[in-house]
Amino acid sequence: MKITAIAISLLLPAMAIAQDMQPMSQMDIENMMKNIENMEPCMQSIDQTKMDALKKNAEKVESEVSALCKAGKRAQAQKKAITYGKEVLNDTTMQEVMVCMEPLKGMMKTMPMMPFDVSEGSSKHVCD
Repeated sequence: MKITAIAISLLLPAMAIAQDMQPMSQMDIENMMKNIENMEPCMQSIDQTKMDALKKNAEKVESEVSALCKAGKRAQAQKKAITYGKEVLNDTTMQEVMVCMEPLKGMMKTMPMMPFDVSEGSSKHVCD
């Protein structure tokens, strides 16, 4: 359960700032909870130490990007967020997490999947 909680906590910052989120029905919530229970064995197979390191790094980068935004260094913040996003996408542990979380994909269509929902050429800015 701890591994699942860490994986979901990696996504919480993104979920919290999702602007296009649609309200979930009671049925959607029940289905998501069932899917979370079903993905538990998959998540337990992921190395806990690596999950902790991912979480710690995500918090660090989020803090750094926030500080850059507050300092008015928007271009640097955007570049850091994009670089971090690429690193996370290429991280084998995060790839394992995403495979485990596949059952939730349909439920989370409108939620960004990374702490920073930005990419090169995107009209979105990490500081906004």
